[in-house]
Amino acid sequence: MTEDLHITGDDAADELLSEDPLALLIGMLLDQQIAMETAFSGPKKLADRLGGLDVRQLATMDPDRLTEVCRTPPAVHRYPGSMAGRIQALCAALVEDYDGDTAALWTRGDPDGREVLRRLKALPGFGPQKAQIFLALLGKQRGLTAPGWREAAGAYGEEGAYRSVADIVDPGSLTKVRETKRAAKAAAKAAKA
Repeated sequence: MTEDLHITGDDAADELLSEDPLALLIGMLLDQQIAMETAFSGPKKLADRLGGLDVRQLATMDPDRLTEVCRTPPAVHRYPGSMAGRIQALCAALVEDYDGDTAALWTRGDPDGREVLRRLKALPGFGPQKAQIFLALLGKQRGLTAPGWREAAGAYGEEGAYRSVADIVDPGSLTKVRETKRAAKAAAKAAKA
C-alpha cells in the first residue's frame, strides 16, 4: 500500500478506506449523484452500524434491513434503497467470483491493467467510466503496478490530470478536481448550445 487516502475530510472514514479494499470499492460504487466526500464516507457509516464491513454479511443480509441501515440518518446515500441493492449485488459478486476477497480483483493471477479493468467493468454498478476511475485510484494511490494500468484507465490514468477521486490527495487537489469537473460540464453545455 501507499500513503493513507485523504478523500472524505474525516480521518476515521479515510482510515477505513485506506485499510479495507471492500470499503474503498463500496465508496466508489456510491460515488454518483452525491458529493465524493459523502459517497466515500458511506462505508464508514455502514461499518459503524453493522459492527464492521463483512462482504458475506452484506451479500446475504435481508434487503429490507440493509435498506434501513442505509436510510438511517445520516443516510449512506440520497437513494438508500437502490444503493442498498447495489451494495448487496456487488458483495454477492465478490463472494461468488472472488471468494469474498475484494483485493483479488486486482491481485489474483497477476493481471495486467486491461484485465483489472475488465474485472471491474464486470461488477454490478461499475460501468466503463467508474471502472477506469477506480483503476486509476488503485494505480495512483494504492500501489497497483499492473502493466498497462495507466493506458487502461484512459484519461483518468494521466499524471497531474485532476479529473477524479483518483487525483485527490489533499484539500487543494480536491479543489482542482472540482474545477476540472465544472469546466467539463460547462464545455458540454456550450457544445449543446
